[in-house]
Amino acid sequence: MATASETHVIQNLVGGAWVDSRSQQALPIPNPATGELLARAPLSTADEVREAVARAAEAWPAWRDTPVIERARIMFRMRDLLEAHLEELTASVTAENGKTLGEARGEVRRGIEVVEFACGMPSLMQGAALGDVSRGIDTTMLRAPLGVVAGITPFNFPAMIPLWMAPIALAAGNCFIHKPSERTPLTSNRLAALWLEAGLPAGVLSIVHGAKEVVDALLSDPGIAAVSFVGSQPVAAYVYATAAAHGKRVQALAGAKNFVVVAPDANMAQAAEIVLSSAFGNAGERCLASSVVVTVGDAAERLTPLLVERARALRVGDGADSATEMGPVIRSEHLARVRAAIARGVEEGARLALDGREDADESPEDARGEASGYYLRPSIFTEVGPEMSLAREEIFGPVLSVMPAPTLDDAIALANRSRFGNAAVICTTSGAAARAFQMRIEAGMVGVNIGVPGPVAWFPFAGWKQSFYGDLHATGMDAVNFYTERRVVTSRW
Repeated sequence: MATASETHVIQNLVGGAWVDSRSQQALPIPNPATGELLARAPLSTADEVREAVARAAEAWPAWRDTPVIERARIMFRMRDLLEAHLEELTASVTAENGKTLGEARGEVRRGIEVVEFACGMPSLMQGAALGDVSRGIDTTMLRAPLGVVAGITPFNFPAMIPLWMAPIALAAGNCFIHKPSERTPLTSNRLAALWLEAGLPAGVLSIVHGAKEVVDALLSDPGIAAVSFVGSQPVAAYVYATAAAHGKRVQALAGAKNFVVVAPDANMAQAAEIVLSSAFGNAGERCLASSVVVTVGDAAERLTPLLVERARALRVGDGADSATEMGPVIRSEHLARVRAAIARGVEEGARLALDGREDADESPEDARGEASGYYLRPSIFTEVGPEMSLAREEIFGPVLSVMPAPTLDDAIALANRSRFGNAAVICTTSGAAARAFQMRIEAGMVGVNIGVPGPVAWFPFAGWKQSFYGDLHATGMDAVNFYTERRVVTSRW
């Protein structure tokens, strides 16, 4: 950990102004592909969180009373700004996260989609009315914003996930305090600058950088009405329990262990592409990655060789190179954890058909001639049993496990053993098989010949089981309901 004076330290946004953190500690933000130091993120204090909440609370009454049509016009301006700065934001995501330019561009596009959804807030916030519920008495239901709300976002989607939260919260009339991941905070600051340019009043949007102290302050501050979180399962459970104990509304999106079932009638070439893009896109660092393939019947004999051959040929390197197909993982310590998970899989008896540790490309060299960047090539296991950690635990890296199942029923039963329920996919040409799968699989997001079944912004991001803590999911009408309260007025004149 460095002192703040050693290099450029990014600023917080409080009360509409960019301010230096008072903390003397900051964490480095390296480019995962090169090791180049991009900046440092301050480890802000609980006092700074309280100050941001106070300034947001001062701004809220005027923002609450701003007509929803005027708030929607800011969403339209923000949408245009995001389009104008699409390539700049794409480059920012790639630089601090490591994903390829194509993946980063797609991430920003999915974020823009949520802004487009929020542009419809004048319709989305409409209430309901019923006249003459009794003689001369009418009842009306109105939607009202909650107040000051907070969003805590992860490293793997530094543009998309803040844009899952902020547009809907803001358009609904709330003030929003954002705590980005300390690993990838640069894109969040750029997004905040665009929000100000779009016309958000001072204090309506705040950013406080930091780590656990900032998170705990947000979870406990009485001025925060609701908390949105995306991250690992253990932290999601902690956020949910802690914030709820302090009387807050919470949505906490957690980890995953996603299964893709390949039926024997599937188009194997297509299935291989679906599996590879899902498992190794974003270097496996996403909660919709399909990390376990369940092959039904004789599908394994035709699919596994294709997976190994094509995964071995993937070009791994700097995501800023347009020829790169898979970038690095986020940090050296994360690289070590993924390598340890591979070693554990071997110890448990699985067969390592493709070892990404041995086949890893040499990391590029920095100006001193030393290796830099956090690279690992794809790994594929076969002969994986359901009791193994490979089949049960989220690895969050480029590791794929192949498990056999005699029948579709057996494959569904294997997937349903998981404590997670984020996403599940089937590759098949049979409508009957697809229907049976989507009706019986225990996951909130289901793909049929779609490797990453993330819903568009008009639908909820609907994780089940230990992949989600709360009642109302992110995006879609779930998010509108999450960020608003319903007021019922019964009147007689």
